[in-house]
Amino acid sequence: MNRHWSGFNIVSVVVGFAFLYIPIILLIIYSFNASRLVTVWAGFSTQWYGEMLRNQALLDAAWVTLRVALVSATAATLLGTLAAVVLVRITRFRGRLLFSGMVFAPLVMPEVITGLSLLLLFIAMNLDRTIFTVMLAHTTFSMCFVAVVVQSRLVTFDRSLEEAAQDLGCTPLKAFLTVTLPVIAPAVIAGWMLAFTLSLDDLVIASFTSGSGATTLPMRIYSQVRLGVTPEINAVCTVLIALVTTAVIIASVINKRSMVQRERAEQLARAG
Repeated sequence: MNRHWSGFNIVSVVVGFAFLYIPIILLIIYSFNASRLVTVWAGFSTQWYGEMLRNQALLDAAWVTLRVALVSATAATLLGTLAAVVLVRITRFRGRLLFSGMVFAPLVMPEVITGLSLLLLFIAMNLDRTIFTVMLAHTTFSMCFVAVVVQSRLVTFDRSLEEAAQDLGCTPLKAFLTVTLPVIAPAVIAGWMLAFTLSLDDLVIASFTSGSGATTLPMRIYSQVRLGVTPEINAVCTVLIALVTTAVIIASVINKRSMVQRERAEQLARAG
């Protein structure tokens, strides 16, 4: 197999990565700009991070966003994992096609439609829009991403391990919790990380489903950017980038260690 990269491939990769990451790098650099003008460099300074920490509105929005992300990611992981188990383990039941379509519909549904639909649902239920409705909305649209990640791992899972545990006296639930869940844990963790990141990043759905006292950080940033970009906004975005990057690195390390441990276990099994 020829692995030689042509000049066109190299240029395409470089241009693609430059298009994606140069704006992010510039945003990080100008978050340390001493000048209030975001396009004029006036020297290195961390004053805007101090201004960010003294901005109570931004801090309140960040706390709301963090609570929403933690709760919705956890709920989406539980529901998405259960949905993935049903889709993989129960291949034939009445309404399976409808169930599958309902689980994966948010993947292809525009966020505007999802947000508007949830808004109409909350109005019909006479449910006040609070932080609770934002959590419900984020759980709804991020659950499908967790289901996709976990389902891909369950498809390749060796069910003979579960059957062996049940032969030794485990109930199906105990076999799943003690055998299956540890094996698919990297996929579950990756799904949680993905749901958490999607919740942190969401603007459209939160705008439809939030009310007074439930302003998320993306909503606050958007409202301030409409009046002009400031280095303080750059500092907030840099912190978000750092958080997401850290989460991705942690997930990658956990996944890599799990793969190494699984390979060692398989080698020991073959040797035994």
